[in-house]
Amino acid sequence: MTTIEHIDFKNKKAIIRVDFNVPLNERFEVTDATRIEAAKPTIDHILKAGGSVILMSHLGRPKGVEEKYSLNHIVSKVAEILGVPVKFASDCVGSVALEASESLKAGEVLLLENLRFHPEEEKGDVAFAQQLASLGDIYVNDAFGTAHRAHASTTIIAQFFENKRCFGFLLAKEIESLNKVLHGAAHPVVAILGGSKISSKITVIENILDKIDHMIIGGGMTFTFIKALGGSIGNSLVEDDKMALALEILEKAKEKNVKIHLPVDVIAADAFSNDAQIKLVDVNSIEAGWQGLDVGPKTLEALKPIIREAKTILWNGPLGVFELEKFSEGTISLGNMIAEATKNGTFSLVGGGDSVAAVKQFNLEDKMSYVSTGGGAMLEMLEGKVLPGIAAI
Repeated sequence: MTTIEHIDFKNKKAIIRVDFNVPLNERFEVTDATRIEAAKPTIDHILKAGGSVILMSHLGRPKGVEEKYSLNHIVSKVAEILGVPVKFASDCVGSVALEASESLKAGEVLLLENLRFHPEEEKGDVAFAQQLASLGDIYVNDAFGTAHRAHASTTIIAQFFENKRCFGFLLAKEIESLNKVLHGAAHPVVAILGGSKISSKITVIENILDKIDHMIIGGGMTFTFIKALGGSIGNSLVEDDKMALALEILEKAKEKNVKIHLPVDVIAADAFSNDAQIKLVDVNSIEAGWQGLDVGPKTLEALKPIIREAKTILWNGPLGVFELEKFSEGTISLGNMIAEATKNGTFSLVGGGDSVAAVKQFNLEDKMSYVSTGGGAMLEMLEGKVLPGIAAI
């Protein structure tokens, strides 16, 4: 794997695909700078090595040029995090971008305008990719969050940099961490899959069954399994058309000696709200009018030894509706158990939007071995797909 450590950047311009698709408030201030901070080590390395840096990213899903999606809004935040001034080009291609890149000196940083202001970016247009490529001497991909898309800046551009393309530290670390789970993980391996639907996780489940020892199922998808097994789930979330599939998964797991752990008790509520009436019930006997929104204490007690004895943990999806305080206890407790196991030497990888949001919300981010920045990309890698952005390098 060629990373930035294998390349000489002295007096060279590195054009880096970063993922600065960050949330902004109504005053266009960055409300979560995690993605900018994640790219800092790569940028620092190149600047220290005597190179200059051209940053390209998308922001949101603009329809043509829309001021609210301009990367100009984040220039001051990027400069603050990098600790160096950041220049801005009001377009990512054309004379504006070319002039800005040509006048760039060693040690300087230039941020280009939103790539998606040009429809050619998402179409993977070759001529557009070539225009981007003409701005730099070396291409660095450090955007795992977009590595699963064959866009101009993530995949197509690489063909113009024979022997001068590499992974940034962030993308290299993502690939390494996922490979650790998928190939050569220390056993026992525990996969925790939460979230609302089996349908969105089915290919992941099928791909990882050969590699794991335990699968813990939580969140809304629990109830499709429970109903398929004959339990009463009241008004809980369910995918009726996936019940046969749920039974098939249980059967496959059995054949492969993978132990599946479903919740045994749940916190049921009479409404999807923090003000709902709640009661603790057996997972198989939820009354009509009630829905399961978090796991109960018996379930958490049963998970403790499994998490404690794990050597590798993959966590994708919360155990309950953690956004509502009343139903966050299961996810918080699980997070604390994983943090404890990690402290004792277990490798823990957290990925997928909701679990990442949960570890951040409950201040557990620093207690995990690795928190992935790319939800969709991570799922596709876990599904066994080759990501175009990675293949291109």
